[in-house]
Amino acid sequence: MARDHGFATRLREWRHRRGWSQLELAGRTEISQRHLSFLELGRAAPSRDMVLRLASALDVPLRQHNALLLAAGFAPAWQETRLDAPELAGVRDALDYILDQQEPFPGVAVDRDWKLLKANSGAVRLVEFLVGPLDPKAEINLADALVAPDVLRPYLVNWQDVVRYFLRSVEADAAADGRSETADLLERLLSYEGVRPLLKAYTPDAASGPILPMHFNKGDVELRLFTTIATLGTPQDIMLQELRIECFFPMDRATAAVLRGWAKKPAA
Repeated sequence: MARDHGFATRLREWRHRRGWSQLELAGRTEISQRHLSFLELGRAAPSRDMVLRLASALDVPLRQHNALLLAAGFAPAWQETRLDAPELAGVRDALDYILDQQEPFPGVAVDRDWKLLKANSGAVRLVEFLVGPLDPKAEINLADALVAPDVLRPYLVNWQDVVRYFLRSVEADAAADGRSETADLLERLLSYEGVRPLLKAYTPDAASGPILPMHFNKGDVELRLFTTIATLGTPQDIMLQELRIECFFPMDRATAAVLRGWAKKPAA
């Protein structure tokens, strides 16, 4: 008998999350369905290698790899390194290069919970134009800044459409990664005033173009931006797997001209 049924429960949850039958997962892992059934019932204890094989077959994120290993009584396999650690100097250089190349347009690096890790000057100029000077020591969460009622919402003309789309992406994250933190983030965003009804008010025929821009307006300045999101290709560290690089691009020439003009102004 297995010593701890925590692993069995987690294994079943991940298989259900992926929508696979026992037979399908057994085939992907190259074990018998009977053995998989015993693992899911807690009637057999997995080896460390079996936990890793199952986690890989299920495409479980590295953070949850560790959770499965711990539930089965094994030590974690993957580290979570701070971005400012010496061994990640090469990654930091790469991020700086990407964000520098994005100038004068905004670019940011965020973690899985949308906490800001790095921002280029273009991003700082945009945010400070909209909401005023930033405290360099303040922790900034871009998800909260987008969804909360008193940060970007007053200046985002199509806030409802943008937030509805963003919430769907957070829902997808929560379904994919199984993290309580992602589920908590989603619930926090939904708790903001006027947000929860947005998910029930989707009108697909309202689309007006091939991509949904963020349409900002403040005073006589209008900006239309769309974004791309990149991740690292072969991460073997939890933080690096969860890191995202978001680059903002002008949707039209007028927006590009404004962003380029801000970059040419001397610093105050």
